[in-house]
Amino acid sequence: MKRILPFLSLLILSACAPEDDYSIPESSVDPGVETNMDLQAVLGLFFQDQERVVTFDQDLILEAYVVSSDEAGNFYKELVVQDKPQDPTAGINIKVNMGSYYQFYNFGRKIYINLNGLSVGLANGVAALGVAEGQQIVNIPQSMVSHHLTRSSEVVEIEPKVIQASEFNDNLENLYVQINNVQFNKLLTDPQRTATYAAEQNDEFDGERLVESCKGDFPFILSTSTYADFAALKLPSGSGNVRGILTRDFYDELYTIYMNFPGDIDFGKSPRCDPEVVDCGLATSTGSKILFEDDFSSQKNNKPVEGKGWKNIIQEGSRAWEAFTASGANASLGRSARMRPSGSGDSRSISWLITPKINFDTNSGEVLSFKTSTSLANGSFMEVLISTNWDGMEENLLEAEWKILPSAYVAQNNDFFGDWISSGLVDLSCISGKGHVAFRYTGSDHSYYNGIYELDDVMITAE
Repeated sequence: MKRILPFLSLLILSACAPEDDYSIPESSVDPGVETNMDLQAVLGLFFQDQERVVTFDQDLILEAYVVSSDEAGNFYKELVVQDKPQDPTAGINIKVNMGSYYQFYNFGRKIYINLNGLSVGLANGVAALGVAEGQQIVNIPQSMVSHHLTRSSEVVEIEPKVIQASEFNDNLENLYVQINNVQFNKLLTDPQRTATYAAEQNDEFDGERLVESCKGDFPFILSTSTYADFAALKLPSGSGNVRGILTRDFYDELYTIYMNFPGDIDFGKSPRCDPEVVDCGLATSTGSKILFEDDFSSQKNNKPVEGKGWKNIIQEGSRAWEAFTASGANASLGRSARMRPSGSGDSRSISWLITPKINFDTNSGEVLSFKTSTSLANGSFMEVLISTNWDGMEENLLEAEWKILPSAYVAQNNDFFGDWISSGLVDLSCISGKGHVAFRYTGSDHSYYNGIYELDDVMITAE
C-alpha cells in the first residue's frame, strides 16, 4: 500500500456531529473550508501508481458535487461525486457505511472531502474512496462520515455530460452522463410480456437491460438493483434519453449505467426507431438446389475476402472482412472469414460482407444457413440483413433499404468463444424479387468494442 507523506501545510476540518433523524439543517454560509486538492489530482496519483491502493496521511481537502442518490434504492452505501456540476472531468465512488445518505448529501450538493485517513483503490473496476483493508476498499464507518464529508450550503443543478456509448472509457467512469436517441431492445418492450427493470425470474442482484441506439451507435447495458424501489416497474417502450452514472458491472466485465430514479429515462415523446425486419421464420430442411455457398477454403489467409461474388465493403474504419486459419481453443473451420478491428486505431468499424444477388422470383423454398463464432465479442456485434433494392454499387450501399433477418442466430458474447454456432435454417421463402444477404459487423479499436466475429459455411439453397 502506498502512503502519501505530508507535503502541504495541514488544514484541520472539524467533524460534524451526526444529525438526528436524518434532517438537513440548511445554512446560509459555507463552513469556512479551504481546499488544497482537487479530484483530478487524486485520481492522477492513483493511476500514476498503477492503480494500487493509495492512502492519504494529511488533511488534503477537495470539493465535489454529489451526483448519485440512494433515495430510490438503486445505490446502496455508495456515494458518487464529480469535480464540477457542468462538463466534469473526474468522478469517484465513495464507500460509506450509511443508509439514506440522500438526506445528508443530496443530489447536486457541494461537499468538501477530507482525505486524511482515507484511501483510493479499485472496487468493481472503478476508482473508489474509502478505508483500506489490505488491497480492498471498504466503507467509511458511519461515525466518521461527517468527519470526512462536510456539506456546503450550496445545491446546484447538475448538467449531465452528453456522450455516446461508443465514447465509453475509464476517464468517464463515475460521471453523471446522458445518452440521447436510445431505446430498450424491442424484445424487452413487447406489449404482451414487457420486462421490468429488475424483477424478472433470472434477476439475482441486478437487472441488466439492453439499450440500443437510434443513430447506429453501440448498444449498452442499463443496470438496476433488485432492491430498487422501481425494480418491478415495466420498461418504457418509446425512445429518448437516458441519464445516470457510468460505471462497471459487479464483475468488471462491461460498462453500464446506473440511474438514480426512473424519471432519469425520458422516453415519453419519441416513437420507437426499430429497424425493419423480414421474418419468414425457420425452415425444417434445406433444398437440393444450391444458389450460393462458400466455406472460404479458396481465400488467402490474412487477405480481404474476395471472389465468388462477394462484396467486401468498409463503411467506416479501415478493416475489411479477411480470411484466416487458426487452431487451438478458437480454431477456424479450416479457413474462415473474420472481422477484427483490434490494432487498427479506428474509433468506429463498420464492415459489410455481402453475397451476390439471389433471384427469389425464379426459385422457391429458399433457405439461408451459416455458422458464427466470436473469439470474444466484447461490445461489438454482427447483424444479418437483406436488401431487394440495392444495385450492387458500393456508393449506393446506404441508399438501399436493408432489413434485419431476426430468425438468423448469430453467436453472442455469452456463447463460448471457441464454439461454432449454427444460424439455424433461416427461411427466405417469403421474400420476392432479387436480393443480397449481408453480414454487417459493428465495433471499434476501443478495448470494450474490439471483439472478433468469425463466419463460415455460408449457404443459400432452394427447392
